[in-house]
Amino acid sequence: MEYLAIFPPLVGFLMAFLFGRQMGDKGAQLITCSGVIIAAFVSCVLFVQVIFGHDGHGDPRTVHLMQWMASGDFKINWALRVDQLAVVMMCVVNIVSSCVHVYSVGYMSHDKCKARFMAYLSLFTFAMLMLVTADNLVQLFFGWEGVGVASYLLIGFWNHKDSANAAAIKAFVVNRVGDFGLALGIFAAFVVFGTVQFDAMFEMAASKADATMTFFGQDFHAITVIALLLFMGAMGKSAQLGLHTWLPDAMEGPTPVSALIHAATMVTAGVFLVARMSPVFEYAPNALLVVTLVGAATAFVAATIGMTQFDIKRVIAYSTMSQLGYMFFALGVSAYGAAIFHLMTHAFFKALLFLGAGSVIHAMSNEQDMRKMGGIWKKIPTTYVLMWIGSLALAGMPFFAGYYSKDIILEAAYADHTWFGELAYYLGIAAAVMTAFYSARLLFMTFHGKPRADKHTMDHVHESPPTMLTPLMILGTGALFAGYLFYDKFVGHHQIWQDSIFVLPENDTVEAAHHVPYWVKKLPIVAGALGLVLGWVFYLKFVGLPSVFTKVFKPLHTLFYNKWYFDEIYNAVFVKPAAAFGRVFWATDRNVVDGLGPDGVAKTSRGFGAMLSKFQTGYVFQYAFVMIIGLIAIISWFFFKLTNGQG
Repeated sequence: MEYLAIFPPLVGFLMAFLFGRQMGDKGAQLITCSGVIIAAFVSCVLFVQVIFGHDGHGDPRTVHLMQWMASGDFKINWALRVDQLAVVMMCVVNIVSSCVHVYSVGYMSHDKCKARFMAYLSLFTFAMLMLVTADNLVQLFFGWEGVGVASYLLIGFWNHKDSANAAAIKAFVVNRVGDFGLALGIFAAFVVFGTVQFDAMFEMAASKADATMTFFGQDFHAITVIALLLFMGAMGKSAQLGLHTWLPDAMEGPTPVSALIHAATMVTAGVFLVARMSPVFEYAPNALLVVTLVGAATAFVAATIGMTQFDIKRVIAYSTMSQLGYMFFALGVSAYGAAIFHLMTHAFFKALLFLGAGSVIHAMSNEQDMRKMGGIWKKIPTTYVLMWIGSLALAGMPFFAGYYSKDIILEAAYADHTWFGELAYYLGIAAAVMTAFYSARLLFMTFHGKPRADKHTMDHVHESPPTMLTPLMILGTGALFAGYLFYDKFVGHHQIWQDSIFVLPENDTVEAAHHVPYWVKKLPIVAGALGLVLGWVFYLKFVGLPSVFTKVFKPLHTLFYNKWYFDEIYNAVFVKPAAAFGRVFWATDRNVVDGLGPDGVAKTSRGFGAMLSKFQTGYVFQYAFVMIIGLIAIISWFFFKLTNGQG
């Protein structure tokens, strides 16, 4: 059964990619959609078996496929680790991917390369499934890089656009920075533990709690070094502050790609990695401190940027980055279950928002600028209602899915009773106000007010076809009920995680979160409600207020609008110097290496040949003259050698 939850997307990819022309677009769409739907259904069955099997005690299992590589005593098996954490991720990945696949049938109906697009979606899904079911760090790295390659192909799918090509390259390069840290972390883990197998490492983690290792010529706490290097990889994939610049640019890909990458798959890989490695991170308190601070800063900074953007997909992209920040500071205070809970609920409402935005773009003749929308809610009522559901879940309003998962994260941060936990709590509250504000801003600018599009566009505004709306309704159901249904199992008193997540007893902030003061629990609701009210005031009641505030707080608005100048700083510090070095090396290669090497030899040969060609005149007397000169030269050489020899 485990095979049917993992490999159908791979079969769909191979069939659509290799035989797409023979099958036709409809055949490719049918086989890829069928593959992920089968995988999603089987994942749900596995969820019930693994979590509730054996009389409710759980039935995790590891399925051995084959020996992957062996070098002396070092052996790595290819196996599927299907425990509680993995099966939750499998359900999330396959369900969201199924919705995206079906949605793409309608959204990409006018594209010329439907089979190739569907193949890439299935490849992405399979790579993510390989990542979440990995039984060791090397297999995880295989899935990790597979996700990176597939995301490059999907972001740059419309390769006729220079902006899409640049965005794909940027995503690939920025992620390579993080992946370099991940690779070093895997090497360090092998040095310390002597293995990369999860079970073996986790068993030894406590005994290695005080071990040290030499890094850059200095002795450091070994577990902390491993944890920080692994977190560096997580920062790249999950777009944490510093390695986040690829995420908004990834909006150049088709909207289904945005939903797949930014909802449940690629960006959550880093969250999964830290949760999977919880037995290691628990013995690295300094690493957890770094994770908390980076996550809190990411949540806050991304929210400030999201308030000022006008591209509907970019607003949602920055909200993704902000919500990932919440997940990471939950991980940093050892609330791993809360982080995965928010990962799951976020997958539903964020995929809903991205696909809903795609429905709006589809209705508005590919327009993405919210300043050119407005007054369309009556023309696309189903999309409008579903976007409200997704936005209220994102804002953490009772009793939507995001309310349950976001609140437990904030409560756990406060319950950690550390200075960085409390800092994360208050930055999270500030981000909650801004999240609700830009959610309301998106809704009111897009659907309400006077129409700002031209008459031709407004006349053609229409609701999306059933192939696009049905996945939205499925995701909307998750955004409504997933938080309530799974609260107790994920973060309540009957948690499902068992051995798949490890928390030291003194670090159990999820349990402590249930006993925080009343005001700590209610402040996030007040923050969300305040943000929604402010959005209504600014963008529906007094529509002139935004321009007034922009003028009054111009320096701050400019900072936020320009994304804190991260791109400009990186361009000045890294891109331009690298390009300058590249030009120098290119000039050296052309003028010195090639000039003195193959090009120089060729030029000399051509010159010598040109000189000899001057004697090819066709006159016999000239040939005789050359022969006489040659004969005299040879005789002179022999005479010279003979004279020197006698001397």
